Amino acid sequence: MSYTVAFQSLGCSKNLVNTEQMMALCRAAGYHVTGEPRGADVAVLNTCGFIEAAKSEAIDCILELAQLKKEGQLKKLLVTGCLSQRYPQDIRTELPEVDGLLGTGSYTDVVSAIEELMAGEEAQHFGDIHRTYEDGERMVTTPPYTAYLKIAEGCSNGCAFCIIPKLRGRYRSRSMEHILEEAQKLADNGVQELIVIAQDITRYGQDLEQPTTLAALLRELCKLPFHWIRLHYLYPEAVTDELIEVIAKERKIVKYLDIPIQHANDGILKAMRRRSTKAEIETLFAKLRAAMPKVVIRTSLICGLPGEGEEEFEELCEFLKEQKIQRAGVFQFSPEEGTLAAAMEHQVDPEVAARRVELVVDLQSRIMDEYNQERLGTCMEVLCEGFDANEGCFVGRTYADSVDIDGRVLFTAAGDVKAGEFVWVRITGTADGDLTGEIEE
Repeated sequence: MSYTVAFQSLGCSKNLVNTEQMMALCRAAGYHVTGEPRGADVAVLNTCGFIEAAKSEAIDCILELAQLKKEGQLKKLLVTGCLSQRYPQDIRTELPEVDGLLGTGSYTDVVSAIEELMAGEEAQHFGDIHRTYEDGERMVTTPPYTAYLKIAEGCSNGCAFCIIPKLRGRYRSRSMEHILEEAQKLADNGVQELIVIAQDITRYGQDLEQPTTLAALLRELCKLPFHWIRLHYLYPEAVTDELIEVIAKERKIVKYLDIPIQHANDGILKAMRRRSTKAEIETLFAKLRAAMPKVVIRTSLICGLPGEGEEEFEELCEFLKEQKIQRAGVFQFSPEEGTLAAAMEHQVDPEVAARRVELVVDLQSRIMDEYNQERLGTCMEVLCEGFDANEGCFVGRTYADSVDIDGRVLFTAAGDVKAGEFVWVRITGTADGDLTGEIEE
């Protein structure tokens, strides 16, 4: 039988890829796949359960879909992903509106689960999180010019604050053959910006039967007709000289590197179970800037880890002032049950941690404003993302701006510019963290 199945994806881009794979499986089963839950037979909500804010968002979405069920606008609700993997019993007891659950090891069971639900049966699938199938077809939901390419699943780094290895399993690379096959299809479909993702792309290939490296994979990807290849996330201790050389040399790889460092105090880094010291991070950044003078570095930072006093926090701030990292995501420590950090002594008062986040965000805003000021008068290549009627101009991104997380360029043009087209824009101003300019004919 054919059903209408509505998909919603929460959380990271890696989760989105799993959603796209589930959508493709449903399409192959003859279902009508949509993004609109109202009027659907089944809504599939692929959740994130990484930190408190993500859990709250997922629960809110479940309650919204439950309301549609109550109104007779939706028949069944299937919850998948990290939240269902982490809290299956809690969901069963406290959210009885949820009809079925798929763990992170069972997203390929989505068709079976839908059939079970529509037959009035229970659907509870929790497969081995260390052995998921990552090579399936996808229904790509990003704009036609941009797509994610997931090269590995899981994580074996074991950071003290992170629950992901318990939700996604140990690190496992996809074969280069399957990755290149998928990348070729994306290129054939007109993708111009390929975003290479995994929990940690730097360790790609080291676990394979015939080990390989991220550098080797990137050399092959650069042979395909992409315009930009973007990298998320590079762990500092695993960035090799060979990798730096490939990134610096290959024109297609944008000089925007997402390197989560989390902190800059050696004591806190050790407590986090990170494998780099502050001095090693400084050395790496110096190497990257020497090899690529225009490199833009993005990082992730955590404020308020247990044991972070004023001295440790001040050291982080001084490091940021010196390094002038152009992009940063700043997070308040979330004591996640099941992690080492949640059980540590010397927990930081949440209000103190929240204030520290605000201070770092302010500091980083000033650094970003400085970076934007330096762009004034320069000509930058911009990927146009369309015309924004509210702004009354075209919008796009430079190499320094990744999808959905960084700034934009608002620009004017004499003629029409299509979404997905690359143009050169003369930067003439700044506006709330965005750049403004006009197309350079």
